[in-house]
Amino acid sequence: MELGERSYEVAIGPGLLASAGPRLRDAGARRAVVVADSGVLGTHAVAVADSLRHAGLAVTTIPVERGEASKSVAEAERIWESLAAAAVDRGTHLVAVGGGVVGDLAGFAAATFARGLPVWQVPTTLVAQVDSSIGGKTGVNLRGGKNLVGAFWQPRGVIADTDTLATLPAREYASGLAEVVKYGVIRDAELFARLEGAAGNVVARDAREIGAIVGRCVAIKAEVVSADEHERTGARATLNYGHTFGHAYETALGYGTLLHGEAVAIGMADAAELAVRLGRVPAALARRQDRLLEALGLPTRLPAGVSLAADALLALMARDKKALDGRLRFVLPSRLGHVELVDGVPAQMVREVLARPATA
Repeated sequence: MELGERSYEVAIGPGLLASAGPRLRDAGARRAVVVADSGVLGTHAVAVADSLRHAGLAVTTIPVERGEASKSVAEAERIWESLAAAAVDRGTHLVAVGGGVVGDLAGFAAATFARGLPVWQVPTTLVAQVDSSIGGKTGVNLRGGKNLVGAFWQPRGVIADTDTLATLPAREYASGLAEVVKYGVIRDAELFARLEGAAGNVVARDAREIGAIVGRCVAIKAEVVSADEHERTGARATLNYGHTFGHAYETALGYGTLLHGEAVAIGMADAAELAVRLGRVPAALARRQDRLLEALGLPTRLPAGVSLAADALLALMARDKKALDGRLRFVLPSRLGHVELVDGVPAQMVREVLARPATA
């Protein structure tokens, strides 16, 4: 990731957990605090902690309950207090092991404790490897919306061990594929076509296919973040394709009802439909996207029996960080492989998209 003096390496490949210790030691760490979600506490987090100890670092582990509910101010405070009790200083590096929740939470704790501690991201889920671990966005949720409190805090490095993806439950793995599809829609039509042609192998977690996909997604995100690290030009906002709808669904339903990628998949289906209604893209593009999402095991509508008030969802979207002066703004495609930030979308048109029937 090229960011001048804040540049760092994103290492991708099999068997990389064992490299954590040498990497931190070479970066000058004297001590490490591993912040790990409960799903990997006895597996991947142990491998990382062992590597750190073998490299001569003192290691403390702070567990975090897995799931979106842990991305809270209360959990951030618990981590701060744990760091204070352990007399952590600026020679201590935090190491986030797990999915996007623990990465965002540990990153936020690192950005704010002692006015900034070095943090390493060790993503063990697909969504974290291709998206959330890269780019330095950290934060926690409020009842009023996702990621409303946070900081830009770039990691010292990212260690993406693709072997960890074989351990994911099917639903969680599929959730990560939503972000992969996103990259195809916003920036790389060839990646989108590759996913269409290799959907079966992708779902089956073919190691060669996964390695190529993770590498391409990381390269795309690095390009975007390097050009617009703090979202000042609008380029980085394009990475939020599908997220304005998706975040509203997550908040309205309660964090954890839908996995993040599931909400984003539905949000991308909504965004494509909105683009069709605005005359930006043909209906065939939206249908093509729906077919790919479904082939990868992702939803394109809310589950049957789930009913959410359009006005409540619109109110949540108005709090979205892309909103300007209360006006709705959406990331929408103009063709496959290219999206734009669109301002002044009529609220009634959004209501019509939200009113589409749920799945049977």
